[in-house]
Amino acid sequence: MRIANLKDVSLHYRIDGDVDGAPIVFANSLGTDMRLWDPIIPFLPKGLRIIRFDKRGHGLSSQPAAPYSMGSLIRDAEQLLDHLEVKDCVFVGLSIGGMIAQGLAVKRMDQVRALVLSNTAAKIGTPKIWHDRMAAVRAGGIEALADATMERWFSKHFQSGPEMPLWRNMMVRQPVEGYLGCCAAISGTDFYTPTSGLQLPTLGIAGSEDGSTPPDLVRETVDLIPGSRFALIRRAGHLPCVERPREYAELLGDFLIEIDHI
Repeated sequence: MRIANLKDVSLHYRIDGDVDGAPIVFANSLGTDMRLWDPIIPFLPKGLRIIRFDKRGHGLSSQPAAPYSMGSLIRDAEQLLDHLEVKDCVFVGLSIGGMIAQGLAVKRMDQVRALVLSNTAAKIGTPKIWHDRMAAVRAGGIEALADATMERWFSKHFQSGPEMPLWRNMMVRQPVEGYLGCCAAISGTDFYTPTSGLQLPTLGIAGSEDGSTPPDLVRETVDLIPGSRFALIRRAGHLPCVERPREYAELLGDFLIEIDHI
């Protein structure tokens, strides 16, 4: 685990796998840190340089004052990849991580050769929804949103399982300033036009029980990119990498083989 001191933020990141392998970068969702990807790591193909990071305001990364812009989150990822001398990666983004992925692919075609857009969209929610959510956090902390968020994040079966407290705790322990900052970034983002101009291999992944970015919304975004593929993971919610890690990793592995990344 390492810290990259960039222009206006310090990002916590980790590299696993083959240090000389083909790069694959993972960007996680609002209210989570890089441990979101732990369940799939054992199932990923060999020969990959696996890069994960905590976006600003989350995990062990620094916490600039809110609000954040989507441009700042994209710039953070761009600077991290420049710091690590990464070119031609496959960028896997989930939820807000998928928005960062879209923006980075538009901005830096040299850094991103393929996308995996997981449980995300070109536009998520409305400004009013995010304004109300931020007001609730300011009044009662992230805890005020936790139970309702868990219902949107996970399938009914998973919600009654023994792992639920771990993921709930991860959310409520994220820095409030970082959570508010990223809510503001999502609220102000509409990538329908720029994403429709992308032309690179793209895999979309959705969970059949996702209450945050339903499958039809994910598919609508993925369909903006010519030649893209879409996969639905059944009996999973907003975080299928947690609920169905083996199936999720198999989808990634097949995609990486198909595009000759490994």
